[in-house]
Amino acid sequence: MTTGAKKISARTVFTDPVHLLAFGLGLGLVPVAPGTAGTLLGVLLAWLALELGLAVQIALGVAMFVAGIWICGNSSRRLGQHDPGGIVWDEIAAMYFTLLVVPATISAWIAAFVLFRLFDIVKPWPIRDLDHRMGGGLGIMLDDLVAALYAAILLVSYRWLMT
Repeated sequence: MTTGAKKISARTVFTDPVHLLAFGLGLGLVPVAPGTAGTLLGVLLAWLALELGLAVQIALGVAMFVAGIWICGNSSRRLGQHDPGGIVWDEIAAMYFTLLVVPATISAWIAAFVLFRLFDIVKPWPIRDLDHRMGGGLGIMLDDLVAALYAAILLVSYRWLMT
């Protein structure tokens, strides 16, 4: 959830390594749908990690999540806002996780992208509660991780039913 309408400047983001990471190397500054822009970076990272093997991919995802707790929490605290819309590290990591459960095909990745964005935007229970009740970096990361889990469950269920 984004609280406060304070605009964050590009200078603030690009001159601070914590904000730069939290804002997805600046993608969180796009004026429309910064979460979607961040999600696309998650897709790119998953694509780059395809050849590394599942164990390494999972380890990278866990590292992104754990680091994200600190990065997102620190950035939002320093900006004085809970989960500003420009913080997209959570979308990057969550999209990366979602793509771990689907085959590396264009159609599967598009479906994963659409479902993850849908759950992240609509925030069905308990995602909205997590977003509202949990503070700090864990809250910022966890609501997107649950959105990724919802998308993954649907994608795996569909795949299982179709085989």
